[in-house]
Amino acid sequence: MKCAAAGSGTRPRDLVLAFTLLEVMIAMTIFAMAIFTILGSVSQSLSAARSLQKKFPDIGSLAADLMLTNKLEEGTVDGDFGDMFPGYSWRRDIYLKATNGLFQVDFTIHSGKGRQSVDWTTSILLWRPDSPVSTFGRRL
Repeated sequence: MKCAAAGSGTRPRDLVLAFTLLEVMIAMTIFAMAIFTILGSVSQSLSAARSLQKKFPDIGSLAADLMLTNKLEEGTVDGDFGDMFPGYSWRRDIYLKATNGLFQVDFTIHSGKGRQSVDWTTSILLWRPDSPVSTFGRRL
């Protein structure tokens, strides 16, 4: 940290306060490591925030819409998600699973975006409340 002036003796008034090149290089290395650590942390936080965004549709809204009707009829219904998820379409297949009013509903979401087409299929079981015979064989 203290350097003697060139060509002078070692008297205290001739000393010049300055950093050596080695000290400056060590300080710059520590500063660079701290900056890269902070940038890595920010990048990781941004990628975690991006992964939390809803990118793909799920069957939740389709199943909720079906649950509100309380009536199921066998058949197939097709549709799309409109402006919420452009490029995605859905198909709902309903068929009777058992004679007591238990229905299986198959939801298929189709994506035609990009070079590949992808299908997701999920099934749920629903008991129709207006079924003519309950599970215990009594009339409702």
